[in-house]
Amino acid sequence: MFKKQLTLLAGVFAVLMLVLGSCKSKYEKLKASNDNAKKYSEAIKLYNKREYTKALGLFDDLVVRYRGHEGAEDLFYYNAYANYKLKDYTAAGYHFKNFADTYPSSPRAEECRFMYAYCLYLDSPIYSLDQANTSKAIEGLQLFINLYPKSDRVAEASKLIQTLRDKLESKAYANAKLYLTISDYQAAVIALNNTLRDYPDTKYAEEIEYLTIQAQYEYARHSREDFQQERYGLTITYADQFTEKYPTSKFLKETASYKKESKDGIEANKRLLAEALINPNVAKKLAKKDTVKTQPPSEKGNGDKKIPN
Repeated sequence: MFKKQLTLLAGVFAVLMLVLGSCKSKYEKLKASNDNAKKYSEAIKLYNKREYTKALGLFDDLVVRYRGHEGAEDLFYYNAYANYKLKDYTAAGYHFKNFADTYPSSPRAEECRFMYAYCLYLDSPIYSLDQANTSKAIEGLQLFINLYPKSDRVAEASKLIQTLRDKLESKAYANAKLYLTISDYQAAVIALNNTLRDYPDTKYAEEIEYLTIQAQYEYARHSREDFQQERYGLTITYADQFTEKYPTSKFLKETASYKKESKDGIEANKRLLAEALINPNVAKKLAKKDTVKTQPPSEKGNGDKKIPN
């Protein structure tokens, strides 16, 4: 009885496997086969029918088998574009670059070199996020322009570079303002000056220069008394430069106020330091006071805009 049951179960299992095998789609059967020529032909048909996911399933298998063989160039090209059509720009960029590096003499090399950089451009995030990909995209687009200076795509590449630089500019501006928001005034002054140095034609120039006055004033006001006169003096210098450069600015009233407060601060500081010379208690109190505790993130490359210690 038990043997009959086992025989029956084995028979049912065999029939089930046969049915399941027959239920496989033609695509699944082709994908599992070793008929590379048929796979290649069907992959191109699927690509042209815009069935990119299925086409990519066959391309991925064929790329390894065709490497170094005739037909590989077309295969690599379509494989890159299949990823691009599916909006996988990281993978697409990799394959476009691989094509351009592998087939530098191909008529498609220029196109693929541009598409590699364009994929980096598409992968560039909004300005508030990390901009590593933005910098890579600029490098890729600039390399394309250097390699193909007469290309019809140079104008587009230059336009894309400007868009990416605008994004980096916005990132630098936002970061500099953040230091001011969190009351890290010394770092704010340095970051604001660095933004102007790196982006001298920035659309934020007027506001950045005004914020520099504000940050420098607050930096001076929160500094140790023996540093205040010098730092208030720099606030006045910034204010005078701003007034001369932007005579109709909406920030003139605030700028004049910071200049006046800085002059008053210098006079008050002189009186305090003079009192400290004759009053040991005042001198002792000043020696302990140091409200500027934060340090700038980096002063490397600040040139002559370095803030005095």
